[in-house]
Amino acid sequence: MLEGQLALLNKRVSFMIDAVQRISKETPGYVYALLAAVLFGASTPAAKWLLNGTSPWLLAGLLYLGSGLGLFLVRQIGRLIGSAKAQGALRGRDWMWLAAATLFGGIFAPALLMIGLARADAAAASLLLNIEGVFTALVAWFIFKENFDRRILLGMVLILAGGALLSWHGMPGFSGRIGPLCIVAACLCWSVDNNLTKQIAASDALQIAMTKGLVAGATNTALALSLSRIDFAPSVLLSAGVVGFLGYGVSLLCFVMALRHIGAARTGAYFSIAPFVGATVAISVGQDSWTWQLGGAGLLMASGVWLHLSEHHEHEHIHEELEHEHSHIHDEHHQHTHSAGGRPGEPHSHPHRHARLVHTHAHFPDIHHTHQHDAKLRYPGNERSS
Repeated sequence: MLEGQLALLNKRVSFMIDAVQRISKETPGYVYALLAAVLFGASTPAAKWLLNGTSPWLLAGLLYLGSGLGLFLVRQIGRLIGSAKAQGALRGRDWMWLAAATLFGGIFAPALLMIGLARADAAAASLLLNIEGVFTALVAWFIFKENFDRRILLGMVLILAGGALLSWHGMPGFSGRIGPLCIVAACLCWSVDNNLTKQIAASDALQIAMTKGLVAGATNTALALSLSRIDFAPSVLLSAGVVGFLGYGVSLLCFVMALRHIGAARTGAYFSIAPFVGATVAISVGQDSWTWQLGGAGLLMASGVWLHLSEHHEHEHIHEELEHEHSHIHDEHHQHTHSAGGRPGEPHSHPHRHARLVHTHAHFPDIHHTHQHDAKLRYPGNERSS
């Protein structure tokens, strides 16, 4: 009887996970990006409270460890009940992209930020951290050639202007050059991380987020403990793990899913609303009070987000022949056949080939739409971007 109950429970859990996976396939990319921003922004007041019991560098390591270990447990549970089959595994060069992204975003950036924070005042640091969104967009647009137009550019400017207004506390003090330069360098490293991760976003998002969390967490925790002896309460360790899992782990998982669907520049723009979310949560728990800056920043960011949400980019475009692996359903872009064993349930993952295709529909710079927009591919009269 016990075996029957376990089999029934396994069947129900598998059904729920399959439903979540199907919903995740149909969810627009901007929902993932906004959810990533909300989770990360909401974790900021919690992290600020935890700073009372430990050092900033150690806390950064514990938060990353919490994200990596939490996602590791989720992954193991998924494997036990057989729900991990629909994700594309990292293969070959994917590990090189992930290693480079983790090096820049999980090791270089936190170290540079801690050095910068020690040599710059809080107001200057808050303003400079907004540069990450700018760098992410610039790298995506001009190095990886993601498409953008004036509407997307204006939306980015409004969101970043809201972030700058939110963190403005009068003329910031930039005494010395080392601190501000280190913070700017940290933002540049995170922007490189975002764009490198975009290159493997078609693969298993859970594996990507878990690996980055474990490597970054272990590295930063080891560095913090090696620099000085640090005492902290066990309650801080547990709290940091929970905050890290939600605010860093699940947030990063959503961030990777957004990269898959809408590209690095747009994901970075949506994620830039995280400081506004953090400020709002801080007010709700009594850490801060309402200010005119928060209201103005909210209006600017809402306007920028609306410009992005109302984007419509449609033109005739070419899909060149491509072979890759990722979780998918059989939609307009996936019309391949399966072996004699029959077509598996959806979504499913396996290496598949895309034949050359020319068609017209609205799209984002996702993993299937990386085409150029120069004069040869623009097809005058067929492109509409509003």
